[in-house]
Amino acid sequence: MAKPRSQQISLLDTPYYHLCSRTVRKAFLCGVDKETGVSFEHRRSWIEKRLFQLSQVFAIDICAHAVMHNHLHLVLHVDSEQVKRWSTDEVLMRWHQLFKGTLLTQQYAKKQPLDKFQLAIVESTAKVYKHRLIDISWFMRSLNEPIARQANREDNCTGHFWEGRFTSQALLDEGALLSCMAYVDLNPVRAAIAPTPEQSDFTSIQLRIKAAIKGEQPARLFPFVGNAHQTQGKGICFSLQDYLTLVDETGRVLSEDKRGVINAEVTDILSRLHLSDESWLKLTNDFEAIFTGAVGTVEHLCEFSAHVGLQRTHGIANAKACLNSA
Repeated sequence: MAKPRSQQISLLDTPYYHLCSRTVRKAFLCGVDKETGVSFEHRRSWIEKRLFQLSQVFAIDICAHAVMHNHLHLVLHVDSEQVKRWSTDEVLMRWHQLFKGTLLTQQYAKKQPLDKFQLAIVESTAKVYKHRLIDISWFMRSLNEPIARQANREDNCTGHFWEGRFTSQALLDEGALLSCMAYVDLNPVRAAIAPTPEQSDFTSIQLRIKAAIKGEQPARLFPFVGNAHQTQGKGICFSLQDYLTLVDETGRVLSEDKRGVINAEVTDILSRLHLSDESWLKLTNDFEAIFTGAVGTVEHLCEFSAHVGLQRTHGIANAKACLNSA
């Protein structure tokens, strides 16, 4: 039985979440349908364009993404502090980019005169919108519904395009976050769609590599800001160079079928994450199979379970084996 979202998401414990949304009726989100020979490759750009549009509206950042043939992987960062600074005007401006809002919010946005009672209603409505703009379910709804309508028009059919529920995993610590990001970034390599990370189209790792060649980071993705004591801005507290090294070396191991063979430089990086080579390769290859719920060390899993009201902590054995392994 699926858990309610309230038991899968706790911003008190972590702002990072891994999401996966899959299509139904054997639909191809992109790629070539082997049965009909029809290509749907162009749908990749639909997803990526919408994804980055939403990240500019919601207080939610994109850490990693991979658009596959019949499913989509995301690693998101929910910025609950940013939304607190938004005024009513900014909240409505953002909301109206995606939805019509109400007659009163439209009148307020157009600077039309409103009485005190109407202004109170607008303020109350803006609070609801503000909460939705950090809500992962609203983010996924805003992503999936337009894509489904567009795909159905193209396929000249009706009905569901996506499965009813997307899966959600809380990433409770640095090891969980980075291994999940690498798992997402290496999806095309693992599936033999692309030979290397830099050749993986419509993925976050390709964008990061292209930007890194120029000495930059992609503006549309949540940045790496270095180690915790070096952090001077909002971002992932880890070195971009170390992350790219981890993904590149792991991709070579996976594509060359030499599992377990990893170089000394990567081993040194993993030791700082308190992960063994074996655990890293297992996580980046079978992340979703190892953990079906929240991901983190045993201590973090127990804290998360207490905060979301779970009577039993799931995943302890795998946490001990993979994330408490070094």
